[in-house]
Amino acid sequence: MTGGTFQAAAYGGPGWQPREATHAAEIGGIWATCGIDSEWRPLTKVLLCRPGPELAQADTDAAQFLAPLDVAQAQDEHDRIAETYRAEGVEVLLVGDAPVPTPNRMFCADLFVMTPDGAILARPASAVRAGEEVAVAAALAAARVPILATLTGKASFEGADLLWLDETSALIGRGLRTNREAVAQLSMVFARIGTLAVVVDMPFGTMHLMGMLRIADRDLAICWPRRTPHAAVEALHDRGYRVAFLPDLGEAEMATALNFVTLGPRRILMSGDNPQARAFYEGLGITVTATSVTELRKAAGAVGCLTGIVARARAGAAQ
Repeated sequence: MTGGTFQAAAYGGPGWQPREATHAAEIGGIWATCGIDSEWRPLTKVLLCRPGPELAQADTDAAQFLAPLDVAQAQDEHDRIAETYRAEGVEVLLVGDAPVPTPNRMFCADLFVMTPDGAILARPASAVRAGEEVAVAAALAAARVPILATLTGKASFEGADLLWLDETSALIGRGLRTNREAVAQLSMVFARIGTLAVVVDMPFGTMHLMGMLRIADRDLAICWPRRTPHAAVEALHDRGYRVAFLPDLGEAEMATALNFVTLGPRRILMSGDNPQARAFYEGLGITVTATSVTELRKAAGAVGCLTGIVARARAGAAQ
């Protein structure tokens, strides 16, 4: 090469090839297959974090548990959840070890949320959970999942406060775990990817949107009566959902009846300790797979909280 660097490939000369594919087109190639645009299409990939000795070392109140946990039993229940996903053909990604593991880090649903274009990292509201998003970010990066945003400033956001209503709109619950600043930042990210953020206020004294509203199919949502925000039910009706209200509030109070994961249209994985809710779901034509979380729920969460959703089949794909 003569004449210096002008016209060299590195400066746009012969041999230069512009990158023309969109980010979305590179998912499944440069990036791993990932992303969701619904809560009900077939589940294909999840992120789990197996609990460890940190459970035994935790002070119940400081960790925000309901009762002390038996580590071996909790691990066995968690292993069975992972085995169930694999039996369903769902790829299971695992969060790696952390230098100082915190007792709630197993609740992966709180630590990120997926969009069609990648993940948004959460920023947990509780001081005891601060930093759990770091290990999740590392796990997602290792799995080649793109990270669209990390919340900053005083924003607090947990993934269980957000769900997809349809391919172009997401519901966000503002309350104890997700504050106004987080909603503003999330809304900007969603606007950038062409998604409408539908924001509803959570009842005082509740934890997450996940605990009062779940979607089981393209036209079926399950809600907790007198807890689910009125605007959330309106948003569901506006999009053609039938809203079925859970009949037994006792099982919902234990944070497990509605704490399920949709495996596919009218197929769910839920706690095995909710016989009335299970009968109700089956009466709606839902196929139920049950697993025990008797020990894990002492930490104030269940199957839905433990499962970070990384990928589902997308709109336009064969169901």
